[in-house]
Amino acid sequence: MQQVEYKTFTQLRKLAGLKLHEVSELTGYSPRTVYRWEEGVAVPKKIVIDKMFDFCIEKIDKFSPENHTFTFIDLFAGIGGMRTGFERAGGKCIYTCEWNKYSLETYRANFSCDHPIGNDINYVLSKDIPNHDILLAGFPCQPFSIAGVSKKKSLGKKHGFEDESQGNLFFEIKRILDAKKPNAFLLENVKNLKNHDKGNTYKVIMKNLEKDYYVFSEIIDAQHYVPQHRERIFLVGFRKDRYPNIDFKFPKKPDHQPKIANILLNQVDKKYTLSDKLWDYLQNYAAKHKKKGNGFGFGLVDPKKQNITRTLSARYYKDGSEILIKQYGKNPRRLTPKECASLMGFDDKFKIVVSDTQAYKQFGNAVAVPVVEAVAREITKYI
Repeated sequence: MQQVEYKTFTQLRKLAGLKLHEVSELTGYSPRTVYRWEEGVAVPKKIVIDKMFDFCIEKIDKFSPENHTFTFIDLFAGIGGMRTGFERAGGKCIYTCEWNKYSLETYRANFSCDHPIGNDINYVLSKDIPNHDILLAGFPCQPFSIAGVSKKKSLGKKHGFEDESQGNLFFEIKRILDAKKPNAFLLENVKNLKNHDKGNTYKVIMKNLEKDYYVFSEIIDAQHYVPQHRERIFLVGFRKDRYPNIDFKFPKKPDHQPKIANILLNQVDKKYTLSDKLWDYLQNYAAKHKKKGNGFGFGLVDPKKQNITRTLSARYYKDGSEILIKQYGKNPRRLTPKECASLMGFDDKFKIVVSDTQAYKQFGNAVAVPVVEAVAREITKYI
């Protein structure tokens, strides 16, 4: 058993990777009481500390690489959202591939990489990838997303499989599947992947995958796991020769409703509050498009009345318009990068080592970690 050292309630909570509302659920005490512990106004009873301490020890031991029950590789790794979910489910990452230098900076700051890290997947040789149980790949979504397709069309650029830089990356995944033959895989992409090019893109993907794997797909909305409306398609595959009678089921939706208020920081730098000029622009822009019957506009959230935000995107760094937090008596504000991390399901220990601009891009491109963890736990029932 590993040792846990802490001096305050907050330190122990962070070691356990628990948010305030999760401490409330674990201990049975009200969120108000937990907040008082956090602020140092009240002291939790010994039974509370013991329960959190046990949770912390169990988590550390369970997630220790020495205790893994399966191995996986992390392709298009980003900042490690998929990896985090599968490590929480008991796996060990033995290979990583990511080309963006800023994402790699964040990835290395948060994970111990005692294995090779590939850069451009187009030049990664299959023989250099170790054998593994599960292949993970959240391959680039821009060629298939509604926003990405619209932008490329407006610029006269190709999209989907015709996008020479990103659209053909699925076939690199297929190349590695053919060479390494893992027991299972999990692929993730935008919801529109299923409808892109009138469904033809999805048909090509499924035709290729179903040659050797039984494939199950589902569109999951992350709002049942984190306080954000975020629909993504997940493709899970199992080798036909090893799992001939498999009847995989995606996880059931959790009963509890996440709340945006639970992830917001108490004190936020004034730089995240919109200037009068930007706030006026966003309001005028929304009004103009509303007259035209378009749905363009900002997403203003009142934490006192609303629980769920719109989808966080990689363009959030531009003006933050898709998720603005209402502030009484002044202009609304953007989420901070730390709040974006929480919105995506990363724990409080996740390190942000890049600029705000890069952090917003990274979290906007990330997966919702608790969703991946839930899917991973279902997959590993068969592996």
